[in-house]
Amino acid sequence: MEERTGLPVVAMVGGGQLARMTHQAAIALGQSLRVLAVSADDPAALVAPDVVLGDHRDLDALRRAAAGAEALTFDHEHVPGELLEKLVAEGVTVHPGPEALRHAQDKLVMRRRLAELGEPVPPFAPVSSPADVEAFAAEHGWPVVLKAVRGGYDGRGVWMLGSADDTARTVPELLDAGTPLMVEQKVALRRELAVVLARSPFGQAAVYPTVETVQVDGINTEVLAPAPGLSDDAAEAAEELALRIAAALGVVGLLAVELFETPDGRVVVNELAMRPHNSAHWSMDGAVTGQFEQHLRAVLDYPLGSTATLRPACAMANVLGGWAAGETTMPSTGPDERLHHTLARFPEARVHLYGKGERPGRKIGHVNVTGDDMDDVRRRARLAADHLATGVWTDGWSAH
Repeated sequence: MEERTGLPVVAMVGGGQLARMTHQAAIALGQSLRVLAVSADDPAALVAPDVVLGDHRDLDALRRAAAGAEALTFDHEHVPGELLEKLVAEGVTVHPGPEALRHAQDKLVMRRRLAELGEPVPPFAPVSSPADVEAFAAEHGWPVVLKAVRGGYDGRGVWMLGSADDTARTVPELLDAGTPLMVEQKVALRRELAVVLARSPFGQAAVYPTVETVQVDGINTEVLAPAPGLSDDAAEAAEELALRIAAALGVVGLLAVELFETPDGRVVVNELAMRPHNSAHWSMDGAVTGQFEQHLRAVLDYPLGSTATLRPACAMANVLGGWAAGETTMPSTGPDERLHHTLARFPEARVHLYGKGERPGRKIGHVNVTGDDMDDVRRRARLAADHLATGVWTDGWSAH
């Protein structure tokens, strides 16, 4: 492919839906996004004109993706740190850098660093045997949460252990498979919150409003922005917490801080992600600057955009293949028919589909609805997303 001249190229490792939507944002800025994809059928590879095929664990593929790019960034955190360190040593600009990214790749590293900083995290401990879990539970009580230190998302890599018997059945098998483990206290939970912000190499930061995230079986199904019923003081405290973490870790680009809100109103850090994040998909239609454009601005060290909301309420509902009120079977209608009916009923809904094959529980798109009343926009977004997934109107409405 002939290289364009003028505006810079950003390289993104990963060809999933996050890269696909970053490509869309790059077009508006007149930028070029190069994608390192595993397959030509990956969501971003289907739409981006500049695609390098290769594996994120292959140094040569990473070099080819980064060649001539202003910056290398990510739509997932699975690139081995030692490869990124080699790229940095060769003069490649990597955002976020490998030292910062370690805190999104390794939960134990993240927990230890945040604890050192005095930020709120649940009690935790590394696990090298079932006895470590039992000793931890003796101090903190059952049940406990067992986590894979690396990898795991959408509920994977997490096990709830309620007894020594559970531990004896689960821990040896995981350790024998080579899974590094940690254990942490089960947090008394009112709901889950998230804060997403962007930070530039210059040190400018822009934070989005604190949102509520709704999980079903460990999978995020809805995001409500701003978080309903959260006081201004509590929202400000959560956003300041995220800003402190971003500065302390040296994050460049987007940082998502997933939080547990406890019944007494405290927040505890659950996870970190250093890339565009599901909890900020609402910003594409509900904020002045969407997260994908903001991420590009940050890694290019452009001035960051406004994160102000456009309407008082925005609800994002994920389209999960084969999912609606417990359904696990694939829909009988085709995706075009489902889209047609959804747009006809909810012309105000903003639909974002990822070009992914359908299977039960897989994120294949999302819907954003904005308005003045959270309950109303949430209902409409959920109905639209469920119909896109299954072809069924969960409120019994018929298109015929």
